[in-house]
Formats: sequence, structure tokens, C-alpha cells
Amino acid sequence: MIVNKASIQSVFTGLKTIFNNALKAQTGNWQATAMEVPSSAAEEDYSWLSRFPMMRKWVGEKHVQALAAGKYTARNEDWETTIEVDRNDIEDDRLGIYNTQAQMAGDSAAELHDIIVDDLKNGAFTSTGIDGQYFYDTDHEVNGASVSNKGTKALSSATRAAADASYGAARQAIMEFTDDEGMPLRLVPDTLEVPPALEATAKTLLNADKLDDGSSNPYKGTAKLVVNPGLTSDTAWFLHVTSKAVKPFIVQMRKRPVFVSQTSMENDDVFMKRKYKFGAEARGTGVYGFWQLSYGSDGTT
Repeated sequence: MIVNKASIQSVFTGLKTIFNNALKAQTGNWQATAMEVPSSAAEEDYSWLSRFPMMRKWVGEKHVQALAAGKYTARNEDWETTIEVDRNDIEDDRLGIYNTQAQMAGDSAAELHDIIVDDLKNGAFTSTGIDGQYFYDTDHEVNGASVSNKGTKALSSATRAAADASYGAARQAIMEFTDDEGMPLRLVPDTLEVPPALEATAKTLLNADKLDDGSSNPYKGTAKLVVNPGLTSDTAWFLHVTSKAVKPFIVQMRKRPVFVSQTSMENDDVFMKRKYKFGAEARGTGVYGFWQLSYGSDGTT
């Protein structure tokens, strides 16, 4: 191929098409437990997460719930993936390898929401949320008392007692959460999320008539199962409420992944190294939502 401005433009137009087709074709699992919030600035204020709104009887004046402005902000982060194209490969019509790279870049860009949400989950025992506590913690303050959405029990389907102490305890904890005035939040967990190592155990808990020891399984059908290969711990597991308008995790997106390229023949990298570049750029970050919508166990006991 003769390398000139027109041929370079044609090559990168083709790569952009492959990238965009791959980007559109991929679907992720993030929607099961997270929601997207659009961003229009460098950072966003999540003071609206400081109150879990509940209807209450109107007696006398209305009960106004004030928001703590600026208490919890999230700054957008930059994301990228970049691939070099050797000018010799263009001259020699060896573009097939870059077509594959463009498709892989599109696949990776499509997984950005999942990557952001998985980072939140993998760090949830050591990263803080709206109340200044770790997202999964034993001492969230509610009406002057400490409330826990964190456990240590290994997920188990071995016996009724083991199932009650792990999955059952998580369900009970979520369903007993109240607001700052002691009103029940009426939350019912509906999604169990596990790493691949716990898939068999989770399937028994949610799908089987009997537990491993032959005893009756009271938890059959109580939640959907999400097996997430993006979780880095083989023992940690999570139970979520996903039926509300707000999900436990938030993807703040300033700029969705877009194809970018460096194709100028006068660029220093082209002149000195004969290298063109293409890839994807995006801006966004992850945010913890209401801790009451999720329970996590590190599975260590």
C-alpha cells in the first residue's frame, strides 16, 4: 500500500468502524447491581445520598430533610487504551493484526462500566462511602446506634445452620435496616453476587430443594445469582437490593469511550519512529450508593 494522507485516513476509518462495532456488541453485567449517573463537570456532589427518603404521616409541619452540601463528591478519572501501528505494516498490507487489536480495544472499552463497578466491590471493605465509614462496615451510625452491613461468615450450603449463619444472616440484616427515625426501610434483597469459586455453593442455596446434608432449603428462589469473574477474592460474597431507583453502586460517566487516533504524517512519532497510534479514551469514576442496599461478607470465618 502506498502510504499517503488518503490511505492513512482510510486505514484508520476502517479501524474506527471495527472498534465501534465491537463497542456496541458487548454487553456487561454492571447493570445488575449498579446505575449510571451522567456527569457534566470535573466532579459531582452526592449530598443527595446523605438521606434515605421515606414517606411518613404528615402531622403538623412537614419534616424537611436537609442535605449536607459538599459532603461527598466524586472526581472523574481518565481512562485509556492505546495501540501503536507501524508504518511498515501499512506499506506491507499487514493490517489484519490491527483489525484484531481494534476489536479488542472496543471490547475493552465496552467493559469500562464493569471495570469501574468491580473496582468498587473489590475495595468495598476498605473504601469509604457517603457516611465516612467503609462501604461494608460494622458501625454505620443510624439514630445513634451502630448498624452493620458487613459479615465474616463463609457462604455455605452445607447445613441449615451454616446457611442461616451466612446467607440467612445477610438477608435478615438487610430486611431489618431502618432510617434515622427508626422506620423500617422495607428492603428485600434480591441478588446474590459471588466469585467463580462460590458458584456451586450459591447455586445450591438459590436453586436446590435440599442443602448438602439433605435438609430442606428455605432459601430456594429468594434471589437471582450473579457470578462475577471480576471479583478478586475467592471467599467474599455480596447480597444486594437492586429493585430500587438507586442501586448500591454508581458509575459516574463524564465521557463515554470514544475512538481516538494520531494519524498526522508530520507527527514526531511518525517521523522519528514511524509509529501511528489509535485507541480509546473516556472519563468517569465509581461511587458507592446507599450502604443499606448491600451486605458484604469477606468469608473469612
